[in-house]
Amino acid sequence: MFVLPKSHTLTKMMQMSCKFATSLPFYKPFSSSLSPSHNFPSFSVSATSGTCKLTWDHVLHISESKHVTQQDPCSYLHGYFQKVQLCNRGSDKQSEFLPFVIEGNVVGFIHNRFVEHLRGFSDVFVFPKDGGPFGDCVSLHPLLKTADERTSAVGYVIEHLGEEHIPGIRNELYPVKSSFDKPIFFSLERAAAPYFGIKAYGIHMSGYVELDGEKHLWIAKRSHSKSTYPGMLDHLVAGGLPHGIDCQENVVKECEEEAGIPRSISIKAKPVGAVSYMDIDGYRYKRDVLFCYDLILPESFVPKNEDGEVESFKLIPVKQVAEVIRTTQFFKPNCAIVIIDFLFRHGYISPENHGYLNLLRSLREGDCS
Repeated sequence: MFVLPKSHTLTKMMQMSCKFATSLPFYKPFSSSLSPSHNFPSFSVSATSGTCKLTWDHVLHISESKHVTQQDPCSYLHGYFQKVQLCNRGSDKQSEFLPFVIEGNVVGFIHNRFVEHLRGFSDVFVFPKDGGPFGDCVSLHPLLKTADERTSAVGYVIEHLGEEHIPGIRNELYPVKSSFDKPIFFSLERAAAPYFGIKAYGIHMSGYVELDGEKHLWIAKRSHSKSTYPGMLDHLVAGGLPHGIDCQENVVKECEEEAGIPRSISIKAKPVGAVSYMDIDGYRYKRDVLFCYDLILPESFVPKNEDGEVESFKLIPVKQVAEVIRTTQFFKPNCAIVIIDFLFRHGYISPENHGYLNLLRSLREGDCS
């Protein structure tokens, strides 16, 4: 079974993902049912840019045909477990992070080496020793009392650390809370969220169509200009939850920007639960909760990207999407686990498959609060 080493960087992960896809004929869960005559188109990865040269032909060559029916129920879910593991790496590295504590609440975790970049800003950050129940920790200067003061002060630090230490700065603020329903302590630049280990929330919407009694999912292919996972597969609509907007309104906003779905349709998206994960990669500690939505779309609707973040869309039978998820790493990892959740809810994953409950439970591996 292909397992991504925990030490790989994002670019390396994409390279391995794409190389993996070109080797489908000998991926173990598939190998018993594929003969040498099965030819899959190949694609390449730019070693300098990390760009994935994935095409829709690669996706459409993955079929739910006889290969699925020949799978051993004891091993069928292995490919799905792999996708969950990709979003939950590095649990053995948690001891390398210090709690980020505000007003007696743990709001994040900061790597002990990244902390050294913050020590030069003594009017913003303080570093209590044996700080009560939390031990050594990081906190904000007690003179920073309001959310606005904290947002401004920490924003000053992020600006000075710059792209060298926090790449991909977007000038988009995320709320910093101890949990979803708690008050906001301050707001933090989105790109800095994993470096401070704060809980980040987002929305992912599965848009599907029913054709001749079979469900089809609209899948997006990410633009090659994206700073993360360029050229890989994505949800029809997904986005982080910034400060000052609720989930439903964010779904409507992202629907318009990412897929050209008018409010008259997007407002009908139904909240169907959430998935969560905790991923440690170097100094980055991602603690994400993704609110999941389903939207049944008219047969006549064709998505159109409005913000330049999507290269193209394709309507694909859910069974075939399931095989792409299970046997490749074509999808952005957190999109894969949201689609796995969709497969559970719509009956495409069965209790007869060994590991059913473990896989279901693993979709909320992170702190889902």
